[in-house]
Amino acid sequence: MEKLRCAKCGVRACSAEPGTKKYPPFCPMSTKAALLSKAEEAYLSQDDLREFALAAARTEAAGYCKETRLEEIMNFARRIGARRLGIASCIGLIHEARILQDILEANGFEVESVCCKVGSIAKEKIGLKDEEKIRPGQYESLCNPVGQAMLLNEAGTELNIVVGLCVGHDSLFFKHSEAPVTVLVAKDRVTGHNPAVSYTHLTLPTKA
Repeated sequence: MEKLRCAKCGVRACSAEPGTKKYPPFCPMSTKAALLSKAEEAYLSQDDLREFALAAARTEAAGYCKETRLEEIMNFARRIGARRLGIASCIGLIHEARILQDILEANGFEVESVCCKVGSIAKEKIGLKDEEKIRPGQYESLCNPVGQAMLLNEAGTELNIVVGLCVGHDSLFFKHSEAPVTVLVAKDRVTGHNPAVSYTHLTLPTKA
């Protein structure tokens, strides 16, 4: 089976009008044409999916290189008719989450916010050893993205915004949230939450 490796493509024929550029041999537009036809048909046959995709495309076009991500999130929310927004935040970014809630409410949204330590579950309860903690010998609450999702589900949020959930915890939140999810802040403590710089300036190891 041909591997999916668009990241290594130098042609980018998919962004051009069909037929104007030749696809590389590994391009899924050649190797997975039938599957991609099903995806296209989904947009054309499912009204809710088409409207969601239209809202995303219109948000992209309207804010391209002009609006911040936060402005785009608010405009996207308006386009899909989402008035009740949820914030799932890391407790380490609770200050930023508070500012975000204030901004969203000032712009007419109803907002529910839940931090990651909600429930105060001891990490030992799921089998984590003391020496595996960030600070061994101290109490540490388990990050609880499932609880965050359940609380926001019960609150009836229509679009949830992630603010700095850790790797893995964010995955659990995406999996359990009933509302669609977008990310405002991607956690990366080392780079000041700008993960793109953590790899775009790295030098790949060379073979001997």
